[in-house]
Amino acid sequence: MVRTGLRLEEQSALTLFELPDHDGLSAYYRFWLPEAIAKGGSCRDIYVPGGGLRAIVDYVEIDRADAVTRAQAAGRYEAVEDKLLVEPGTKRVRIGDKWHAVEDLDPEERLRLFTTTERGLEPAALWLSEDGMPLTLHAWKWVFREASKRCRLLGVKIHAHPHALRHSFAVVTLEQLQRAHLESLSAMDMLQRRHYRMIWGDPLDWVRIRLGHASLETTQNYLHTLKELEMATRLMLVPDLWEHPDKPYLDDMARAVEVEQCRTIEDAWNEDSFLVEEWA
Repeated sequence: MVRTGLRLEEQSALTLFELPDHDGLSAYYRFWLPEAIAKGGSCRDIYVPGGGLRAIVDYVEIDRADAVTRAQAAGRYEAVEDKLLVEPGTKRVRIGDKWHAVEDLDPEERLRLFTTTERGLEPAALWLSEDGMPLTLHAWKWVFREASKRCRLLGVKIHAHPHALRHSFAVVTLEQLQRAHLESLSAMDMLQRRHYRMIWGDPLDWVRIRLGHASLETTQNYLHTLKELEMATRLMLVPDLWEHPDKPYLDDMARAVEVEQCRTIEDAWNEDSFLVEEWA
């Protein structure tokens, strides 16, 4: 969560089907967060750093596999009522008399989702408890409360809650992007800066998309810890000579008037539809 910005209810509903393949060749790996488990329908691409994905793969291959083996031996999966079985070789499941794609299942349905392996039934949910059963959202909240309680008992002044991880992702990512943004802008003139912003956009908006926020105003709540950096960004965008960014175009039109290519500056302006759109 601290490296992806996922909400607790989103990451707790992930299945093995969302887990991207790890080939060890990329710094980041991407997977799609389905609308059915994204808050407010904010389906989006999620980027996981290579090291984080490697740790998840290790968990799946070692700790999770061990929990599954114990649960299979104890017959826990066979005892689950209302199981939803994924059709072998596909990513679909039959509910009633209709077939549904796994990505369309909601969090509650995903807790009942199982795949058939050579060793028997196995939950499709990514995160399992020590007894091999899928971790519920309530269980995740309990984990955070108990961890914070143990910290207090040991004299460690830390109170961790799920949103703190998401908040950390937002602030750290925004700071890194904004510093890179400033470094790029500092080496450009006014026109280059304008084109740069048109192509690459605003770092704050990029973070908004990663967080799944519907509006930029929500993401701006994270800026309170970056006020100094925000001011540096705004000052960087102020032209040194206080010239209007369209001054080169206005100069061109003035020269056109001088050589009588058109009657007035207004005529030159009106004859260039691109400049009219830019001004608007």
